[in-house]
Amino acid sequence: MERLSKSRFGAFLRRRESRKGMVMFLALVALIVTVTESPAIVARASAERRIPIYCVQREDKAVSLTFDAAWGNEDTQTLIDILGKYGVKATFFVVGAWVDKYPESVKALADAGHEVMNHSDDHAHFSQLSESRIKENVNACCDKIEAVTGVRPSLFRAPYGEYDNKVIDTLDSMGIRTIQWDVDSLDWKDYDAATIYKRVTENVQPGSIVLFHNAAKHTPEALGDIIEYLQANGYAIMPVSELLLDGDYTIDHTGRQCPR
Repeated sequence: MERLSKSRFGAFLRRRESRKGMVMFLALVALIVTVTESPAIVARASAERRIPIYCVQREDKAVSLTFDAAWGNEDTQTLIDILGKYGVKATFFVVGAWVDKYPESVKALADAGHEVMNHSDDHAHFSQLSESRIKENVNACCDKIEAVTGVRPSLFRAPYGEYDNKVIDTLDSMGIRTIQWDVDSLDWKDYDAATIYKRVTENVQPGSIVLFHNAAKHTPEALGDIIEYLQANGYAIMPVSELLLDGDYTIDHTGRQCPR
């Protein structure tokens, strides 16, 4: 047999590798098509990922204003006063360490009719905690809130907005629903009041949960105008527990709570 020259041998190897690459590519395409065209596989993949409640499917124009309180306390009473001026009840997600520092503000919130809910005990990264640590952390914060307000929280907002299936499953097992948001004011970035107002009013819709922060620099300045816009446009503003659906419901891939 004629000996292959180095150049011909190299060309032979390149053709062989090219054929192998094409076979692998076609196999991958076939796998992708199988997965994307199989409702059972898609449904199973979707079911494996747990999602908190970001917003609610409602027929009426109802929204919730929420405030995360983890550090400062400069404007709590100011927020209470603004909300009170318009007859609005909101939901405050507070950290246990914040309750330790400012129990009088926690009581003031509850006395004014606002919901005081759980935002963890120490603002930890919950996806890095074990199930038992999550329970300990959440219960510690619930104990502190209940001691001040007399009401045990039934809602939880994960610090940093971070969650995974373990976090949601653990909170579910405790009878506590995990709440996110679909409208982010980004007030923590110290945007001016006009920017905060625009972000909220341009994105709000029936069933929205709006995120603000306690001690954000320009939130008090923007809050009154936002409430006036919502009320003028027919929105009822209520605490999250009143916004949520009771009974049998599903949560779609966007985090919208929907009736079955």
